[in-house]
Amino acid sequence: MKNIIIIFAVLITSLTIGSAFLDNFSASSVGSQIRLDWKTSTETNVRSFTIERRTINGSFVQISDILAKGSNSVYSFTDDNVYKTTSGSSNVYVYRLKIVDNDNNTSYSKELAVSHSLSEIKRTWGSIKAMFR
Repeated sequence: MKNIIIIFAVLITSLTIGSAFLDNFSASSVGSQIRLDWKTSTETNVRSFTIERRTINGSFVQISDILAKGSNSVYSFTDDNVYKTTSGSSNVYVYRLKIVDNDNNTSYSKELAVSHSLSEIKRTWGSIKAMFR
């Protein structure tokens, strides 16, 4: 009987700090951009979704912040700032969602890796940007 009471208390606590249940979270390379799509079935006390990106050996950086719309919502984000980071024309980027509640508590989605081929113009521009970092 004690186990049931403890589990019930944990469920109540998780609801009060906010949560989002993602039905789907996907990322795909589309032309010169990467598109992220996700759908929520439940959003409780959720303020926003912060989109974070990293390269395979890099650290996550925030690239966008999207306000929460409420339960049963569909979201989409297009990342058009992906450039050359290593030699070759294909790069792998890793994305995740940081879910922020109204009290600034956070949780994270699973990480998604996307292989992205870049056009010659994007590869050249990425190389120029890297020289000035």
